[in-house]
Parts: sequence; structure tokens; C-alpha cells
Amino acid sequence: MKALKPAADRAYELTKELVLTGELPGGHLFSEGEIAERLGVSRTPVREAFLRLQVEGLLNLIPKRGAIVVPITPGEAEDVLEAREAVESAAVQRLGRRPELIPAALDRLRAVLAAQRQHAEAGDVPAFAEADALFHRMIVEAGGNTLLLGFYTTLADRQRRMNVHALAPIPARLPQVVDEHEELLNIIAEAETKAAAFAPALRAHLDSVHRR
Repeated sequence: MKALKPAADRAYELTKELVLTGELPGGHLFSEGEIAERLGVSRTPVREAFLRLQVEGLLNLIPKRGAIVVPITPGEAEDVLEAREAVESAAVQRLGRRPELIPAALDRLRAVLAAQRQHAEAGDVPAFAEADALFHRMIVEAGGNTLLLGFYTTLADRQRRMNVHALAPIPARLPQVVDEHEELLNIIAEAETKAAAFAPALRAHLDSVHRR
């Protein structure tokens, strides 16, 4: 029988998931008791989880009141987008120089894209946002630069929150986002000769989703 995770770890994982999926939106105040009640645990492990999330910059603790979810500021969001543009474009440039890596990358990206289409059809924004982040991460993975991938991974939580925040108000637009991903994939397929087209296409895609 699989051992149950410590209560503090479960409280951490639940609270973080609620923040990343937008169920607890930026600026929302909530208490340790709310999480403790959902998990059937005492407040002590929840307090420990909140402290971890405060260190990660997701929560601000308010003594005797609970915690406030830290919003992503416009400046921080723009920093994330510019970093993504630089890293993803560099990965595709590298694929252009190593075309033997392209077929395997396309297979993985097409599988994620198929799952994303299913989430779009179901109107499942949190699942779609998670698949969206995976699609872009796999572009970086395909480039094979472990240093850039390590840096890009540090953006994952912010990226997922930003995706949910941007897409939740416009669920009808999800199929268009998938179509834009298809366009990026087509450029990657011809990266040996068209890698330079990726950066402006990615910029236009991020503009349409996040800079509306």
C-alpha cells in the first residue's frame, strides 16, 4: 500500500495547484483553516505549506488572517514573455543547425497538440493551459541546450498562471491558440531553412494571447 504523503506536503501541493489554476486568484485572501478543512488536517502543516509558498513568491502571509495570493504584475509578466521569446527562438535556431533532431521533436509536439485540441473542444481551460506550457517547454527541450532548459523550467509556475489568467476569460478562443501552435510547428518542421521566421511568429502568438 502506498504511504500517504506528509500533511504539510499535501497542503503545499493542493494550495499551489489552486493558485496556479486560478481557483485562488491574485489578490485573494484565504485562511489556513480553509485548506486544513479540505484536507482534514490541522492548521500546523498548512502553516508550514504557506511558508514554503511565501518563499516561492506565490503567497504573502498576513498574521492572524491567513494569506493573500500574490498577483503577477504587468512588469513581471512582460519579463517572462521576453525571456520565453529569447529561449524558445534560440532552441529553434539550434534545431535549424541540427536538422536530424527535428523529426523526433515534431512527433512529440504533435502528440501534445492533439491533446490540446481535445482540451479546447472540452472547454477545459486549466488542462489546456497546462498542455500549452508543455508544448512550449518541449520546443526548448528539442533544442537540446540543458542550460537554457534549466532556466526555462524556472518560469513554469509563472507561465502556467499567466496562461490560465489570459485564457479563462476567452474559452472560445482556445481553438485559435491551437491553430497558432500549428503554425509554429510548421516553422519548426522547416527550421533548417526557416528558423528565422520562428521569432516573429512566436511574438505574434504571445501578443495575441498575453498582450491583448
